[in-house]
Amino acid sequence: MIVGLGIDVVDVARFARTLERTPSLRGRLFTEAELDLSVESLAGRFAVKEALAKALGAPGDLRWTDAEVQRGEHGAPRLLVRGSVAACAARRGAAEFLVSISHDGGIATAVVLAQGGPGATTSHEAP
Repeated sequence: MIVGLGIDVVDVARFARTLERTPSLRGRLFTEAELDLSVESLAGRFAVKEALAKALGAPGDLRWTDAEVQRGEHGAPRLLVRGSVAACAARRGAAEFLVSISHDGGIATAVVLAQGGPGATTSHEAP
């Protein structure tokens, strides 16, 4: 069962300028495991987190660091959620997230599909 769908695009150069202008933003947006990635990868991960928020109905109480984009099997992106994001996902009935990220022409694009229902596997981590 589809719980929600989100999409987001990020201009990589603009995102890089924002991170340069506000260095503390990195720590508010990304987990320790994500911090040392290239600006292109960070822009893609930010697009995923924005798309995730949209897929969950765009609640205002999500912490960006409660969602982490990881490389799954064969390098495919996967989401690990905890804390505020896991709680929101549980309230919405989302047990699994499908993620796609693409980069082209200086733009990072991400789509997140939140699924729930019988047979959905969990991608949540205990808080």
